[in-house]
Amino acid sequence: MTNSSSSRITRLTMMLATLALGLLCIMSFNQTTASAASYSVVSSTTVSKTAYHRASSKGAVYNLAHTKKLAKLSSYPNTTWYVTKRVVLKHGSTKAIYYAVKNGAGTVSGYIWHSYLTKGKTPFGLKYAKAAVALDASTDKVLWSKSANTPRAIASVSKLMTLYLVEQKVAGNSATWNSKVNTSYSGLKTMGASSVYGGFKFTKNSYTVKQLYQAALIDSSNNAATALGQWVAGGSTPSYNTKFIKLMNAQAKKWQLDNASFVSASGIEQSALRGYGYAVSGGNANLVSAKDVALIAKHLITDYPSVLTDSSKPTLTVAGQSCYNYNNLLPGRKYYQSSLKVDGLKTGYTDLAGYCFVGTGQKTGHHRLITVVLHDEDEFTETRSLMNHVYALNLI
Repeated sequence: MTNSSSSRITRLTMMLATLALGLLCIMSFNQTTASAASYSVVSSTTVSKTAYHRASSKGAVYNLAHTKKLAKLSSYPNTTWYVTKRVVLKHGSTKAIYYAVKNGAGTVSGYIWHSYLTKGKTPFGLKYAKAAVALDASTDKVLWSKSANTPRAIASVSKLMTLYLVEQKVAGNSATWNSKVNTSYSGLKTMGASSVYGGFKFTKNSYTVKQLYQAALIDSSNNAATALGQWVAGGSTPSYNTKFIKLMNAQAKKWQLDNASFVSASGIEQSALRGYGYAVSGGNANLVSAKDVALIAKHLITDYPSVLTDSSKPTLTVAGQSCYNYNNLLPGRKYYQSSLKVDGLKTGYTDLAGYCFVGTGQKTGHHRLITVVLHDEDEFTETRSLMNHVYALNLI
């Protein structure tokens, strides 16, 4: 066989293969089109706008022709869908009832098989927080909760217990806000200079109690909280940190907080603290339930209400250093809502704990509200939603 003949045969083979592939694509397209076309409208009835929510995590929102999935219901667990039409669709020999729906924000609309929905507005819920609670600070009544009694890592929210014990010591006869706290321990200075765990730098060997209190509360300074704990326990070295941890747990026991255990004055996990010379016996992290966190906050606010004077400040200069309050529900911040009158209280974050936040505010004519969200991804939006839910139902 000549090279010319071989070449012609090769080209002919390639042309036949291309033709076959083209026919296959056309057949596939026709099958898809036929499948899509097999959904036809049998009847469509307009109905009064009615609220529905998902009956299970299954199901999706489709376009009318059923050729495109617009949204999974599992992605909208707390969404109320508003139905305006009842549509009967035929697919092959089967007929099914679908609802024409739109979410409250108007960002998603389409058709859902009726069995995936149930009548009524969706029950209130928080999508991201793994644990949460809303508490009436005057009565200790739980107004809303989600896994509220499950102990979880709470990061810098832990500082509320530390600050309570500082307040308690200052309220006694042995110290004042101007008392000096020894901050010379090298581990504390190294911690303060850390790009991850630092913020408020110890450039001196002592600061006043008030300065460290403000740095711990507003700037969430870990070294300030640790130094204060040692001071409360009577010293300035890690051995006094160990004594302070015992005081934290004793206070939790006194308050009958059954779901609270502490191993850190600041909320940093021991796996990180160990590098600064701080470690105690026990687990890796402070583990406290959302309800017990709320009760700690309630004791702090009730017994020492002046904490709100500092916690409501968006920024503050302390010993020449600028301290930034990470509470984004305060005036001028992204999630501020004037009607909620938020004036505190404490943020927290570690990889283990996720985003944690204790919020508080008091509307005129209402008791003070305390909310807690733990291991959240959208802590300020969800806190705001929880507060609005409590007020909307007149729960407080």
